Amino acid sequence: MDITIHTACLPHDDPDAALAFYRDALGFEVRSDVGQGKSRRITVGPAGRPGPSILLTPPASDPGITEEERRTVTEMMAKGTYGWILLATRDLDALFEKVQAGDAEVVQEPTEQPFGVRDCAFRDPAGNLVRIQEIR
Repeated sequence: MDITIHTACLPHDDPDAALAFYRDALGFEVRSDVGQGKSRRITVGPAGRPGPSILLTPPASDPGITEEERRTVTEMMAKGTYGWILLATRDLDALFEKVQAGDAEVVQEPTEQPFGVRDCAFRDPAGNLVRIQEIR
């Protein structure tokens, strides 16, 4: 069976702030941007490289979601416990400095982990945890 990862989804509650983080701080290209206002769905990915994308989508736009579920999702996003993603780079220090200069919330500076990887972590504007691992 031939199967690949096409798209991972992360919620956003401010499309312009999401673009500033993923496009400007991380350097991703915008592959699509549809919708209006806070209902925009934005697809981003590594510049110049086709492959997996991240779909930034309003968190509770599913018409089948209840008001209680919508509140739960919003509360989890505010705490940073709703969504997360693991990225990788060959130059962790340079990427860390670039993202940090963009005023992203630093969760963890580049650190050698006891389980054998070196990584760092940020929160995107919606509170999603973005871990970045160094490729060795």
